[in-house]
Amino acid sequence: MGKKIFSSSVLVTLFVLISSIILIMGVLYDYFESQLINELKSKTMYISSAIEYSGIEYLDNIDNENERITLISTDGTVIADTVADTETLENHSGRDEVKQAIRNGSGTSSRYSDTLTEKIVYYAVKMKDGNILRVSARHYTVVVILLGLAQPILVIILIGVLMSMWLCRRVSAKLVEPINRLDLEFPENNETYEELTPLLEKIVRQRETIEKQLKNASQMREEFRLITENMSEGFLVIDSEMRILTHNSAVMKFLNISESENILSVNRTKHFRDMLECVLNGKRHEAETESDGKCYRFIANPVFEENAVIGAVIVILDVTESVNREKLRREFTSNVSHELKTPLTSISGFAEIMKNGDIPAEMVTDFAGSIYDEAQRLTALVSDIMKISELDEKTVIYEKESVDIYNLSIEIAERLRSEADRRNVRINVTGETAEIISVRKILDEMIYNLCDNAIKYNKYNGTVDMTIGRTDNGVKITVRDTGIGIPVPHQSRIFERFYRVDKARSKAVGGTGLGLAIVKHGAIYHNAEISLKSVQDKGSEFTILFPV
Repeated sequence: MGKKIFSSSVLVTLFVLISSIILIMGVLYDYFESQLINELKSKTMYISSAIEYSGIEYLDNIDNENERITLISTDGTVIADTVADTETLENHSGRDEVKQAIRNGSGTSSRYSDTLTEKIVYYAVKMKDGNILRVSARHYTVVVILLGLAQPILVIILIGVLMSMWLCRRVSAKLVEPINRLDLEFPENNETYEELTPLLEKIVRQRETIEKQLKNASQMREEFRLITENMSEGFLVIDSEMRILTHNSAVMKFLNISESENILSVNRTKHFRDMLECVLNGKRHEAETESDGKCYRFIANPVFEENAVIGAVIVILDVTESVNREKLRREFTSNVSHELKTPLTSISGFAEIMKNGDIPAEMVTDFAGSIYDEAQRLTALVSDIMKISELDEKTVIYEKESVDIYNLSIEIAERLRSEADRRNVRINVTGETAEIISVRKILDEMIYNLCDNAIKYNKYNGTVDMTIGRTDNGVKITVRDTGIGIPVPHQSRIFERFYRVDKARSKAVGGTGLGLAIVKHGAIYHNAEISLKSVQDKGSEFTILFPV
């Protein structure tokens, strides 16, 4: 803007300067011409008086190369002339100045020379004897004068241009400076030209409108992002060319894709391709696929614009858990059936033998003891199943209370002391008083099952260490043993119901196979975190962190 103002100002100044010089020269030319006519008038009147007094001989005494004096009779004949021979001069009755003098007593006119470089001014006056006295003088035309003054005029123009450039630069800088200082972030706080006020007000209004629109757009975008980013389901949008337009982080987690990828690069199975073809043909479609041990369900809906399909919205559900739950449910049903069938078969067999009679009395006592043991095993199994069911359904009827885990651990250790002594295992309880709000019975079951397993699967002369303490994140209890440990491949499944690492050993030590499942569901009930560290043949360490 400053350059444009500068160049425009210089051009205007140059135009005004040249125009002014031409106008001034014209005005001066007219002024000097009028002065010349006045001078010629005075001389003509003087010479006229001299001729009337001294006669025509007066003209012989005049020697003036700049002026020409001509005496003309009333019929136009030249009587005398100070420059040319009267015999060679034509009749002057048709000259304008002569006709004016005859008619009005005086007259003036001007004519250009043959070369057009000079202008001749004539003044004529009618004398008392009727003759016409004419005096003329030459002076240069405006063009010649300008050409003659070309050098000084160019110097003046150059000086004027340089001064105008200097002044225009300063003026343009001054004009532009307030504009350059404008704070467009806060247009209403600027102090500048009054002419800019409407523009600044319009900028303020437009800025407010744009800010409002941007705020609304940002809010909508943030709402969309929050909704999609907090979805556990994967969400992505594709165009009609199957390019991925947008997606949430769940899709990245599920499928490990990037924005530049084509959707077909995610999954190239026939079922997946058929789903894409179907949805891009305008039909809703669902499909399931497996990848890296995960099971996903794709729900695709077409997006229309003026009855034309321009893309599709695809929701991806991770149904691995539900599939696994269904699998676990079937396994649980099978395991429960098997676990119930075994004691019932034993009870039924012993009862059938006793029913038929013909057995010694001492064997009746053994059979009755076996029936009792199997019934106890069956009762324990049913009791554990009911406990897990209560924890699953969150239908525990017990009231929560403040429980000191340290004192509870000491009580559980005492209850298991005889079993530990029988297996020659030492139980140690260390730590500090740590109270949490809990259901005492569930907490008892959890700690008891951990310690009971630590004793059953320990080595001869082994130890079980129970440590209770407070941390910044809550109350932590750790049960560490020096037993047989758990192989790494089995560690992720030991909390499943009826899952046994070594079925033969588990059968030998007894138990229902639900102990660690009860521990896991108890931790879920208390919003606690349970973790395992185990090395085969060296021991295991279970840790439960209760939030407070």
